[in-house]
Amino acid sequence: MRLNKSRVAAILAVTAVAMTACGGEPQKNVPAETPHGYVEGAEEAAEAQSRLIVADTASGAVRVVDLITEEVHETGRVDGVRALTGDGRFGYLTGGDGSVRVVDSGAWMVDHGDHVHYYRAKPREVGVAPGKQPLSAYSDPVASAVSFSDGTAVVLDRALLDKGSVAELGRIVREPHDGVAVPYGKQILASVADPGTKYGNRVRVHDRQGKPVAEIGQPCPELRGQAVTRRGVVFGCADGALLVTEKDGAFTGEKIPYPPEAAARERATGFSHRPGGTTLVAKAGDGGVWSLDVGRRTWRYLETGPVAAVNAVGEGGPVLVLSRDGKLRAFDGATGKEQAQIPLLPPEAAAAATPSVQVDTTRAYVNNPHSGEVYEIDYNDNLRRARTLKVEGKAAFIVETGR
Repeated sequence: MRLNKSRVAAILAVTAVAMTACGGEPQKNVPAETPHGYVEGAEEAAEAQSRLIVADTASGAVRVVDLITEEVHETGRVDGVRALTGDGRFGYLTGGDGSVRVVDSGAWMVDHGDHVHYYRAKPREVGVAPGKQPLSAYSDPVASAVSFSDGTAVVLDRALLDKGSVAELGRIVREPHDGVAVPYGKQILASVADPGTKYGNRVRVHDRQGKPVAEIGQPCPELRGQAVTRRGVVFGCADGALLVTEKDGAFTGEKIPYPPEAAARERATGFSHRPGGTTLVAKAGDGGVWSLDVGRRTWRYLETGPVAAVNAVGEGGPVLVLSRDGKLRAFDGATGKEQAQIPLLPPEAAAAATPSVQVDTTRAYVNNPHSGEVYEIDYNDNLRRARTLKVEGKAAFIVETGR
């Protein structure tokens, strides 16, 4: 199903040049000024310019799919690509040699708190980030932080990244562990581990050059999994979650403990959520899903059966579970009751290591790692398959950008 051509044209016609201020009208006989939120070389649009970065493990081809026009852009090749993570605009692809190649999807948003700006530009390959074996990547308007398996984290200059070059702003050196670094509140939150441990056990605050400036008092034993929300940064701990917030330059931590019945369940080790949403979900071993309502500070366990991938729409919306038998299922996050299900992937494709469920405010996207198909799902209409998007090769990895 394609979008109406007149609607596409209308979306693309709304640019930064035509806007003099957020919600303002152009004034006559007044010298032109740089519009609020303006980004050089990009078009501003009235709504999110969602795109998918798609990587093919067989050929190494990296493509960007425009979800408005369905145009497919070729954006380079990464030999032996084995992982893909995104930060809302950029994709960070791990090659067979462990190197990190950065791709600009050309779609992003700038959040000013009470309103947002949406931008589009031409997708392009940016370059190689300094480091090997990345574990995660997060960005804010000033910095991008990429964490590596040797315990280091590299802080990249976001302004230069936006212009198409990779430049190191700072570096965080820690004990080797599976760590994470997240830009937040004009600083960098980074996990810290004791010597010889595999995971972090506390969170430290660094400046953007990598210098430690403070430490969060609340511990986070066996830190695994993290998410950036509008209410703060969430870190997964063996005993629950640690929510870190910032006010007037001061950082505080609040523990959200697991409920008593969690003793019989496996813990959450990696969170998924809709960008901007405050409902987080995570696999709980082989048979269920943990749902964390950050606003209410509550956990809920959902009995789902074997899970291949999971994501959450957000407050009032369903939890979407791709089962290992290839069915996509929707669960009520408050009650745990199943609301709908559809057959979507062959079981062998669902059982592969790389299918994912990407979620935005109206649609979900599920990749078939054994084909070049990505399925667009209307989760508000009984999981109706709205479109099938196709690329050459295999859609082994996907991330959505522009949100």
